[in-house]
Amino acid sequence: MDVTWKELSVSVSNGRVLLESMCGYAQSGQITAIMGPSGSGKSTLLDALAGRLAKNARREGSIFVNGNLQTNMRHGTAAYVKQEDVLLGTLTVLETITYSAQLRLPHSLPQSQKMEMVESVITEMGLGDCKHTVVGGWFSRGLSGGEKRRVSIALEILTQPSLLFMDEPTSGLDSASAFYVIKTIKNLATSKRTVIMSIHQPSSEVFEQFDNLCLLSQGALIYFGDAMEASTFFECAGFPCPLRRNPSDHYLRVINSDFDNVQNKFKVFICTEIIPSSEAIKALTNAFQNLHLSSLHTKVDILCVTKVNLLNSLCDTPGAKMPQAGVLHQLSTLTRRSFLNMTRDIGYYWLRIFVYFMLSIVIGSIYFNVGIKYNSIAARIGCMAFIGKFLTFMSIGGFPSFIEEIKVFNHEKQNGYYGPIMFTLANTLSSIPYLLLISLISTSVFYNMVKLHPGFDHFIFFVLNLFASVTVVESLMMCVASIVPNFLMGIITGSGILGLFMLVDGFFKLANELPKGFWKYPMHYIAFQTYLLQGLYENDFQGLEFDNNDISEGKLSGTTILKQYQVDLSRSKWLNFIILLSMILVYRAIFITIIKLTQLIDGKTLMFRTSKKINA
Repeated sequence: MDVTWKELSVSVSNGRVLLESMCGYAQSGQITAIMGPSGSGKSTLLDALAGRLAKNARREGSIFVNGNLQTNMRHGTAAYVKQEDVLLGTLTVLETITYSAQLRLPHSLPQSQKMEMVESVITEMGLGDCKHTVVGGWFSRGLSGGEKRRVSIALEILTQPSLLFMDEPTSGLDSASAFYVIKTIKNLATSKRTVIMSIHQPSSEVFEQFDNLCLLSQGALIYFGDAMEASTFFECAGFPCPLRRNPSDHYLRVINSDFDNVQNKFKVFICTEIIPSSEAIKALTNAFQNLHLSSLHTKVDILCVTKVNLLNSLCDTPGAKMPQAGVLHQLSTLTRRSFLNMTRDIGYYWLRIFVYFMLSIVIGSIYFNVGIKYNSIAARIGCMAFIGKFLTFMSIGGFPSFIEEIKVFNHEKQNGYYGPIMFTLANTLSSIPYLLLISLISTSVFYNMVKLHPGFDHFIFFVLNLFASVTVVESLMMCVASIVPNFLMGIITGSGILGLFMLVDGFFKLANELPKGFWKYPMHYIAFQTYLLQGLYENDFQGLEFDNNDISEGKLSGTTILKQYQVDLSRSKWLNFIILLSMILVYRAIFITIIKLTQLIDGKTLMFRTSKKINA
């Protein structure tokens, strides 16, 4: 893959220009390194070439692959390695890469061949000694930073992409780990891959691995060409690199004007004259335009000659997609991976199961053998209200673990592994056993201690309602995560929504006493606790008789009590349960819709900007 770009500019909605008139190329078998100080536009240029700019960014200019004008880089033949390692910490290296292979490689490919590819990638990235080690997270110590970075790269080269984008692959690594990571990437490039990476401040050993250097400062091109010839360019421009100094350190020091006001001046090394770095940048820019810009344009024009190579075409056109695993195979793989992650992550469900168990004992102790006296009516109502409100509220405890899982989903979705429907179905199927276990254990404890309505059918109904309710909360939190992916803000948002639902469900204030303008219509009927509590009330009170405070009037029937608490008896308890199940589907459908709308908006925006530029 030969990638070229002409007059490439990027600006944001407020008019600020991030990149201006970029020109350059990346050839097969070579590493093209994008360097510059912080805020110079390295990641912006990389994202612009890969088609991953933010929503508020506007791209202008042309990008060619083998001479073909591109709008989007196609998944499968173009891969992107993020600066942040997005991995499930509960899986081993072998499991991580194996599951990725099952998701992405064609189902028709024999399992033995897939495992050969997995083992080959592990060997190629030097991960053989740690392939049975878990990635690691807050709960366990796992791989080192360099090993995690190599795992991230291994995931992207599984499909043998011809074009590899990498955002600061050495970030956070020590010098030795950074060298071995870049050396591995160099080996990948020499096997006919095109590598484009942004990098902040490489060591001299790392810098020697680069073929081409793209040097940026303040969104402008300072130098583009052979990495080893950059020192000659700087010397000709009047900024020679001192002896025994890392060339990359020297380049970045010369073109960094952030500290002009602090350190005030930058010393030119060939004389005693002192000038600000901003003036050094202007001198270098003028020197490049006079000495190298015309030859760069000529090189780009030569590489822009169209190559008829359908196999390597990255154009995102219908019918040209790389073969992937079948839908059912993807669903099975995602479900197994998600279930394994939930099993090993003690904070996902195991800790919550323990807390639910302990809280159920507390509930059973407080409401122990509640009975059917007159005073037990309020006790039963309070017991079920607490269970329906606060036990279900505790389901937001799985939000932090879900956020980690959705980060992996967002990364894999961007790289074209699968879509939101597959993720939602897999998450639903894998979570069902744990949510049923939570509901069954909790209900078994407090139901028998409190002595609620006797009968196995009443007990099972209680279990099913609790299961449906905690699943509704998890579905709601999925919607919150799709809009507010931040852990703290997500917890606050979810808590606020659930707290609002609690106020209008008919317990703190009876349904007919709620203000009708908004709080009853529609909020009372939107709150899932409305249907949970009414179902639990009907399940417990109907068929029972209670002592009357007024002895002369005899027993109080459960139906009479339900009418006093304004329970809508026109809806049976099973209809309330069905409404809860439908809410699960609605919230999960909303989650899918939000993800798809985000994709659609991003895609249409990019296509509109590209077509507008072509027409112009």
